Amino acid sequence: MSTLVNAASREALAATELQLLQATDGAQAAEITGLADELFGVAALLGRESTLRRALADASTDPRSREDLARGLLADKLGARALPVAVEAVRARWSSPTDLVDGLERLARTALLVQAERAGRLDAVEDELFRLGRIIGSQVDLERLLSDPTGDEAGKYAVVDQLIEGKVEPVTLSLVRQLVARPRGRRVSEGLEELAELSAKRRERSVAHVRSAIPLSDEQQQRLSRTLQRIYARPIAVHLEVDPGVEGGLLIRVGDEVIDGSITGRLQSLRRDLAD
Repeated sequence: MSTLVNAASREALAATELQLLQATDGAQAAEITGLADELFGVAALLGRESTLRRALADASTDPRSREDLARGLLADKLGARALPVAVEAVRARWSSPTDLVDGLERLARTALLVQAERAGRLDAVEDELFRLGRIIGSQVDLERLLSDPTGDEAGKYAVVDQLIEGKVEPVTLSLVRQLVARPRGRRVSEGLEELAELSAKRRERSVAHVRSAIPLSDEQQQRLSRTLQRIYARPIAVHLEVDPGVEGGLLIRVGDEVIDGSITGRLQSLRRDLAD
């Protein structure tokens, strides 16, 4: 998943997301799922067809000509909700053809998260994605199998379904199946972490990755979240990982900042002070 660091691509994504929100307005869950599936399909098509990808993302051409090309190719393949979103994406000015593909995937994922949000299940999806990323990341063979871009898609679906079908939200299952189908050079555990952060951003929250030597109770996690919210002056979602290696206390990462309250960290700090 690209972070779309180029300003032009960020603007293109923002403009197309407005069209996406219009497309999901008043839609039933099945309609949003269909919309997402169709956008994933367009992204996959452009990922395979380099000539078409370059033509639809060529910022030197007139947006209307790109729109006409997209409509000619997709009008009979996409539904009434997905087609305007795909057309708006093609009309936008992306910094590269790859960013157009990344943007379409991002839009499809956002559609699914909108579905979870409207059902009041976004918190559950976020938590499931985070926990599943930790589980897969800790199992080398499983990670290798699911992240293999040459692996059999149906086989990977079967593994995912056996692992989580019926145990997670339908949106979580859809997101995971899409990720393993097209990992695009990234480890599945990394992709799941990015998806968890995308769902947190959907609620305009930051994510604090917390490592603790022992499990924290719900009350302790809520208290920690409130404390971090006061520090950062914005809502903070706590993702907890139990790691005996921190030797007590907490190790907290929010973005690029690290708050080290662990015994290990304090000992290392003491050693540095003594060496000065």
